[in-house]
Amino acid sequence: MMTISEGYVHELAEKGLRLDKRKFDEFRDVEIETNVIKSAEGSAQVKLGNTIVIAGIKMSVGEPFEDKPDEGVLMVGAELTPIADPDFEPGPPDIRSIEFARVVDRTVRESKMIDVKALKINEEAVWIVNVDLHVMNFDGNLIDAGNLAAVAALATAKMPKYENGKVNYDEKSGALPITAMPISVTTVKINGKLLIDPTKEEENAADARLTVSIKNDGNICSLQKGGTEGFTVEELDKMLLIAAEKQENLRAALK
Repeated sequence: MMTISEGYVHELAEKGLRLDKRKFDEFRDVEIETNVIKSAEGSAQVKLGNTIVIAGIKMSVGEPFEDKPDEGVLMVGAELTPIADPDFEPGPPDIRSIEFARVVDRTVRESKMIDVKALKINEEAVWIVNVDLHVMNFDGNLIDAGNLAAVAALATAKMPKYENGKVNYDEKSGALPITAMPISVTTVKINGKLLIDPTKEEENAADARLTVSIKNDGNICSLQKGGTEGFTVEELDKMLLIAAEKQENLRAALK
């Protein structure tokens, strides 16, 4: 059953309006700051409207996976805590934090942003790259904010030196092997209307969601759908065009 707030968002969408007066295809203001955590190998804070996400990169050396002996390891994790929103609960990751981490992980992984083969040190050792996403304030669209934070942190990260079988975190050996810069654009469907960069209220009222991730060469690297309803072919075409256009704006902010 729809709440009063969700009903109001639906009514506004039918009239071509949004709660914060934006156009349907308009992102909120984006601010990106890198190197915000001095103890991390790389870090970035992204403010997307009132949503704030910090990404931190920590690197270590370990054994490769048995099925991928020639590749390093890339992992993305996320933490949603009550400090960001009263609806978030402390404790083990819930379905929201798991989905958040998986979608950002998939964008980075499928784009092949990191050349994981270049993370191999020798037959027994590879670099393990951990991307930790921390939500400081939540007002919708964690996926796009988290993607920007992860990409900015990875792109500016500095690898520690590995000498004599030990990691020297006090000295750096250079940047990560970056091969692509993926950007995600999330659209929600509300009462038959398509809106990008949804706020918390719009996400709660959304019937369906689609995140399109695009590399800097213009190719789509991943799609992720959410919500209970579907999309028509015409809606999918429109969302792909919107994503292709709007990712350029986010890319400019990232640079």
